[in-house]
Amino acid sequence: MDHPSVLLSITYIAPVQYFTKFLLYDEIQLEIQENYTKQTYRNRCNIYGANGKLALTVPVLTGEKQKTLTKDLRIDYTKKWQKLHWKGIESAYRSSPFYEFYIDDFIPFYSKKYAFLFDLNMEILMKILHILDLHPEIKYTSRFLIPETGNITDMRDSIHPKKSYKSDRNFSPCEYNQVFSGKHGFIANLSIIDLIFNAGPEAGGILRDCIKSL
Repeated sequence: MDHPSVLLSITYIAPVQYFTKFLLYDEIQLEIQENYTKQTYRNRCNIYGANGKLALTVPVLTGEKQKTLTKDLRIDYTKKWQKLHWKGIESAYRSSPFYEFYIDDFIPFYSKKYAFLFDLNMEILMKILHILDLHPEIKYTSRFLIPETGNITDMRDSIHPKKSYKSDRNFSPCEYNQVFSGKHGFIANLSIIDLIFNAGPEAGGILRDCIKSL
């Protein structure tokens, strides 16, 4: 099956499902002209903490009356989110097999202050693609895109924390060892850092195994 192009939202440390699209499609189009909506992966991710799934959310500044484009969204630093996220990641993965090997790659994201969510998300995305040795063709939308042909797959809102990954016909999560799986079992489709810290160099192969071809 030919997979020419996919339309994705900008995300904060996206789940495994999201990153399979960088392998499946020839071209990635990132939507930057949409209005921001709450409770999406645009500013949150899920990791595996000692008590199970743990959501980490980047607080943002939104106008009370007018909508804000995701690319223009500013991060709210009145809340100490960087300290909380770093503490959550450290406590979740410090005993994982590859924590020491990769943790230095993520330190800058919790020490540098990014004015815009877009800049934080894109730097994280590029770092993760480098770790996974993925080199996709990435484009940005110049206007809010309404796909008119079957040559582009719109997944802006289908990869969503409140929607099941089971509706994605091209994705089937593969189990791998997780730090707390002995307590709570395997939790599928967490943030890609869960896969990276637990699987290390094998993360790319596991990602490929998660792809279901039609």
